[in-house]
Order: sequence, then C-alpha cells, then structure tokens
Amino acid sequence: MATTTNPVSTGTTTSTPASAATAPMSPSELAEKLQSEQAPLLVDVRTPVEYESLRVPGSHNVPLDLLQKNKEALAEQFSGEIVLICQTGNRANQALQLLRAAGVDTARVLEGGVVAMEAQHSQHTRRGQQRWAMDRQVRMVAGSLVLTGFLGSKLISPKVGYLAGAIGAGLTFSALTDSCAMAAALNKMPWNKVEADPTVEKLLAEIPRSTAIQAGQTQALRG
Repeated sequence: MATTTNPVSTGTTTSTPASAATAPMSPSELAEKLQSEQAPLLVDVRTPVEYESLRVPGSHNVPLDLLQKNKEALAEQFSGEIVLICQTGNRANQALQLLRAAGVDTARVLEGGVVAMEAQHSQHTRRGQQRWAMDRQVRMVAGSLVLTGFLGSKLISPKVGYLAGAIGAGLTFSALTDSCAMAAALNKMPWNKVEADPTVEKLLAEIPRSTAIQAGQTQALRG
C-alpha cells in the first residue's frame, strides 16, 4: 500500500495510508473547501431533473449512465481533487468505482450526498423546480405494482399475484447487479426531462474551462 510521510516535531516521519485521501468527504469538510482558495471539482452524477431540483452551485451534472458510457473520455478531463455527489451517496460510490477503473484516483464521495449537504450547510446548496428524486420514484412505482398484485390476487384472480413476484425478482436482480432497469425506464418519462440534458460533448468542453477558471482565481488570490 502506498504511503505518504509527514514531518513531526521529533524529526521522525509518520506514515499515512494513501487511501485516507480518497475516504468519503463529510459535508463540513466540503463546506470548508468551497470557501478555500481552490475548491475541488464537483461532479454530480444524478439525473438532470434531480440536479435541477437541488444541487451544490458550481457542480457539473454528469449523470451516472453518461459517465459509465464515456468514463475514459471524461476521466481525461478530471484533474486535481474531485468530489462525487448524488442524492445520498449510493450512485456516487458507483461513479467512484468507474473512475478508478479509468485511472482516476483523486475522487472522493460526498458522504450522505446533497441531502446531507443541505441539512448541514444549506448555504452551499440551491433549490430549483421541485420534483421527486429517482429513488423515490422507483419506490413509488415498485410499491404500487406490488400492492396491485396483492389486491388483484384477492379480488380478481390468484394469477395477478405473479405481478408482485415479478417485481420482487426484479428488485433482487437489481441489487445483485447494482443496476436498475426501472430507474432507466422512468428516466425517459416526460416529467423527468429538462430543456437541455447534459451531453458528453458539452461536458468535455465545460469541465476544462471551469478548471482553468478555478486555477486562474487561485493564482490571482495568491498573487
């Protein structure tokens, strides 16, 4: 395991695991960094609708499915410290694994996601048009279908109960594969669309420009 050394008052050195630099970042730590000379690159991997509803200003919306399909190209634009943001942390952890596979080892996950950030440091979040988060939509649809299957098996035909079994099987498969076909389908619904969804071309131009502006601001402050 790689280690870093730090001098101490005795003149000796202490070793710190390199993995500490990629441990989850607390909302309080991010709040401090956002007020520092050089803020980290913020990457929000939620859907555009979720990002529109609640976000950390200055973050870049890179939906998880877009990152998965273009991780190598996007990874080339990620430099310096990176903070991955989602609703509560689950999707950000998936994004972390994708970036590590693409050779990016400076990314960290915002612990508790944007929900925790708003709860602890609301001054660093911004709300827009309010819509349900994707995980809430999935729970609503899955729960409704299971309830329909149960009631249908009692009131219409026992065969309707297979609907509940199918949903249970789908949720089990989703957990085993760490994917969600229902979320992918819901993401295509009209209420989950915004005027301009992120594209890889836009992000490839936007992220380097943002990084350059941050670097320029830092240099001006130090000068």
